[in-house]
Amino acid sequence: MKAIVNLEGKVGLITGIANEKSISTGVAEACVDAGATVVITYQNDKTRAFIEPIVHRLGIDKVLLLDVTRPETLTDVFAQIDAEYGRLDFAVHSMAFAKRDDLHGRVVDTSPDGFALAMDVSTHSFVRLARAAEPLFEKAGGGSLITMTYLGSEKVIPNYGVMGLCKAALEAATRYLAAELGTKGVRVNAVSPGPLMTRAASGIAGFDGLMAAAVERSPMHALVTPEDIGALTAFLVSDAGRLITGGVHFVDAGYNIMA
Repeated sequence: MKAIVNLEGKVGLITGIANEKSISTGVAEACVDAGATVVITYQNDKTRAFIEPIVHRLGIDKVLLLDVTRPETLTDVFAQIDAEYGRLDFAVHSMAFAKRDDLHGRVVDTSPDGFALAMDVSTHSFVRLARAAEPLFEKAGGGSLITMTYLGSEKVIPNYGVMGLCKAALEAATRYLAAELGTKGVRVNAVSPGPLMTRAASGIAGFDGLMAAAVERSPMHALVTPEDIGALTAFLVSDAGRLITGGVHFVDAGYNIMA
């Protein structure tokens, strides 16, 4: 894919790659094509095996373990980036999790433990990532932090359950982090793709219907792809997006504007 922005000389961290169909795969591909040096993470040995073809195809040298339920892995990721590169120009957060019963059930029935786990992995991990990245952004003279959200943050999506609450909190965190880190030259944005079939989406009942509705009702009658999401993300982390911060940016063929 031809790069539409220039990321040469920039070092970026991209999380959340699970397989070729992952949103983060499209992001990594766009950033590598634009000239960035990319560090990617994997959650466990099983996911490491799935991402090996992507690592080889994109020529990525640094692949690190990151399980946000284990704080020491986050510390280690940033220590290794600091030791290897001494800076960080951008970081992409693409992680979310909720127990199946809490995702498919009524929000009013969400268990305290399930709610806490979903918020911790899906939302507070973004805050922790920002805090860990801040010193390395400062060394780079500024930076860009991106997270992935979804329309379920503001509209009721069937079978999205507690994740809608997590995404609403995630978007609020985007605004607050943008306000707090802006004086240090750090931009914080959320990208909100339309529905696409990823491993995470496969756990949402009736997701095929959501994709069909997106094609039918969106002004452009199209489904978003990981490449589309990658193109927007690469733009936002590039110098071309230097004064864009605190926003939720849709890439969904206009689906979000339709009643």
